[in-house]
Amino acid sequence: MQISFETADQPDVHALIAELDDYLYSLYPAENVYALDVASLTQPNVLFAVARANDGAALGCAAVVVTPAYGEVKRMYVRPAARGQGAARRLLETLEARARAEGCTSLMLETGPTMPEALALYERLGYKHRGPFGDYPDDPLSVFMAKALA
Repeated sequence: MQISFETADQPDVHALIAELDDYLYSLYPAENVYALDVASLTQPNVLFAVARANDGAALGCAAVVVTPAYGEVKRMYVRPAARGQGAARRLLETLEARARAEGCTSLMLETGPTMPEALALYERLGYKHRGPFGDYPDDPLSVFMAKALA
C-alpha cells in the first residue's frame, strides 16, 4: 500500500468520495453531514492524501484543511474491503506529519457517534474529545475531537 498526496479531482477519487457520501447519508440526515465537495478539496490550503494498493487501485482518502488556527481532518474514508490493513492509520499519520510541516500545531475533526471504528482509531492516535469548534453547532449527532501536533 502506498500513501501519496494527490488531487481529489480524478475519477477513482470521485468514486471514493461518492461511496463515503452514500455511507454518511445512510447514517445521518443531510443537515448533519458536513462534507466538502471535490472543488473544495482542490483548494491550495487543503492537503489531500490517497491510499492505493500496489496495483494503483484507490483504497481510501483523507484531507486536512489548513487554517491559521488549526487543521481540520475531512473526508476520511477507507473502502470496506481494505479495512483492517492499516490504511486509515497511515493516511492520518501521513496527513499529521505534513500538517505539522506546514506549521499546524493542532488538528480538529467532527465525526458521527455511530461510527465506533472511526472513533476508536482517532482515540488510539491521541485525539481527545472536545466541544464544537468553528461553525459547527453543538449537536448530539456530532462528536468533536482534537490533537496537539506540537
